[in-house]
Amino acid sequence: MTFCNPADLPSLRRPMSRILGLDLGTKTIGLAVSDPFLSVASPIETIQRRKFTKDAERLAQIVEERNIGAFLIGLPLNMDGTEGPRAQSTRDFARELILRIDLPVAFFDERMSTMAVERAMVDADMTRKKRAERVDQLAAAYILQAALDAMPDAHLG
Repeated sequence: MTFCNPADLPSLRRPMSRILGLDLGTKTIGLAVSDPFLSVASPIETIQRRKFTKDAERLAQIVEERNIGAFLIGLPLNMDGTEGPRAQSTRDFARELILRIDLPVAFFDERMSTMAVERAMVDADMTRKKRAERVDQLAAAYILQAALDAMPDAHLG
């Protein structure tokens, strides 16, 4: 497969398959999954990053277990919209990923996602420990939900 626009994911995935959202950090990967109708994103887990091969193996397991048909990866742009080293690292990860898992991949601007999620968790009076455990997967869900909401007629399957 190859890279595409988020709006193309509904037509490029297998019918009724889900989209896996990834929020790549330097130490963790937050994961979220869509429903088959591409309406709702739900956080599922946080992977502690190790070697790329181990991370890719876990992602392949999730693809199999959850009927994943595409990836949506948060792209960490600078506040002015330009790409820096973190965005390049994300693109490198995605290039390696599609060599191992043959699914369409799209990127989605993730600026402010972690900040918005952290603010919501503080407002919900979540403990600091709970916030640290869940922030990455909730950020992945936030990014995936924003992309799903921007997809035209995605809910039609």
